[in-house]
Amino acid sequence: MDWLCLRQRYVSPAGLPARAGRLLALGRVLAGTQYDVLPNPFARERSASGEYIPLAQRRPSVRTNLCRTVVDEAASLLFGDTHWPAVVARDVATSAALSVLTQELGLPALMTEAAVRGSVGSVAILFEVSEGQPRLSILDTAYLTPRWDERDGELREVVERYVVSGRDLAAQGYAIADDLLGAQFWWRRVWTRNDCAVFSPLPVGGEGIGARDDERSVRHGLGFVPIVWIRNLASAQGDDPDGECTFERAIDTVIEADYLLSQAGRGLKYGSDPTLVLKTNGFSEGNARQGGAASALTLPPEGDAKLLEINGNAAGAVLAHYRELRQLILEQLHGNRAHGDRISSAQSGRAMEMMCQPLIWLVDRLRHSYGAGGLLPLYRMACAFSAGLENGLCLNGEMVRGLDPAGLALHWPPWFPVSEPELLSLAQGLVTAWRGGIVSRETAVRLYANATGNIDPAAEWSRIAAMPIDDVELEK
Repeated sequence: MDWLCLRQRYVSPAGLPARAGRLLALGRVLAGTQYDVLPNPFARERSASGEYIPLAQRRPSVRTNLCRTVVDEAASLLFGDTHWPAVVARDVATSAALSVLTQELGLPALMTEAAVRGSVGSVAILFEVSEGQPRLSILDTAYLTPRWDERDGELREVVERYVVSGRDLAAQGYAIADDLLGAQFWWRRVWTRNDCAVFSPLPVGGEGIGARDDERSVRHGLGFVPIVWIRNLASAQGDDPDGECTFERAIDTVIEADYLLSQAGRGLKYGSDPTLVLKTNGFSEGNARQGGAASALTLPPEGDAKLLEINGNAAGAVLAHYRELRQLILEQLHGNRAHGDRISSAQSGRAMEMMCQPLIWLVDRLRHSYGAGGLLPLYRMACAFSAGLENGLCLNGEMVRGLDPAGLALHWPPWFPVSEPELLSLAQGLVTAWRGGIVSRETAVRLYANATGNIDPAAEWSRIAAMPIDDVELEK
């Protein structure tokens, strides 16, 4: 069974675009529930009527979840505690305020979750402000339909639409008749540049879009849609709402590996408790049994007994085949193929980069999608809120207004911490190059500051330039 065959078993959401079904199907793989639609467990080989159940109708007993593993590793390397980028701006007060915003909103955790959920193709982040307090939330793009302005490429409208039960609506305060609590309704909300309109729920199958709910709608008048739309592994331009899925190309191989390991486990269990076959020549008590080695049998002289056993070499062949499949999956996903048990001692930062080079190439592309296409637009939107709201944003208990987004940029730290021997070797090499007239002293300072993860090499050079230099140090 391949991914196309498995996808055909999923129920397509009625009334939603085709991309919604694709994103929801990929979300099943990400959550590890892609096999839940299969009706039989793997150990059930026969139905109640005695018919053989094909493998395609059985859930594998082993789920490698390698797709989620690579996605989690990439998200950790992208926005982990030691990999979070520092924000810099032309105005020092702006960068300081955005750093406070990062801590108060827990942006590292939120962006990590956005990178995981957006691996299916896209993710959207809603930016809301209530009484000056900023708040962010992640939206499932399967239920969203965006539209961009052809002139400036900015979001013009985002429509949210999905099915909800009448019971859930009643729990949210809607007046739903008792006989409609089990019915299905369309929920619809539309964000525009100046408005967030919520419409009254409409029964599924009804006509129209429902009346505007003025009590739940808000006219914000900001002049922009307060949503950051992030396309996975794609540029921020274009009309296609979704980018490339991080793991879709490897799903077929993952399915093959899951069933292979499930079969291997089934075979090992069978080999530990083989089936006993009795040849009795009419002896009435001779029937095939499980666990023949657990009890002694008495047979007539002309009888015979055999165990249906499996050659032990098959298990080794299966494991060797799985290792090849695993390498192929990680190669397709640009995952980390290094084995931790093969690392005998602490490795330098450069050695770790070489071992994780395919994963770094993947995360380098994700930096464009979720850094330049996600985090920076969030920071610019925060600056726009500080200028558009009457009282600005409340950061660290103080109201901040008029943040200047000019020169906003992200300073990414090294992929892995540089070891002390590497820093010493770099410092000695830069001193030699400076003394030899190959690089200037300012360039040497900037290169060393970047290697140590300093977020502002220019400020470091300013401090170094102000320090007096010993005449002995200037001799070549």
